[in-house]
Amino acid sequence: MTLTVDEAAQGDWTVLSIRGELDLVSSPVVRRCVHEAVAEGRRDVVLDLSQVQFCDSSGVGVLIASRRLLHSCRGRLRLILPAQGAVDGSHVNRVLAALGVRRLFSVYADVAAATGEEDERLSA
Repeated sequence: MTLTVDEAAQGDWTVLSIRGELDLVSSPVVRRCVHEAVAEGRRDVVLDLSQVQFCDSSGVGVLIASRRLLHSCRGRLRLILPAQGAVDGSHVNRVLAALGVRRLFSVYADVAAATGEEDERLSA
């Protein structure tokens, strides 16, 4: 399965909607998109992972590297994982939890919650 990344602006936030499999072959695409956003001066990035069916360790590595990059330039990174997946179904959520890195990320149920002023973060 191929990976696609669609970019949209939502207020001050850049939303990157990712669909497909986030793996060794496709993760450089996501890394490039995040780096391009930062290079263009955009420091608040949402990665919508609700349509990602598979994520391996290289995908997790890109998420961690993106968090580090945005933190270093005083930006913010937020992830979107489906609310129901927080308990029982999101592959990405299960991978992050299994590796013990889920707590590193601010996770939201949807774009509105992630880009809103109120903190509607999902618990780890």
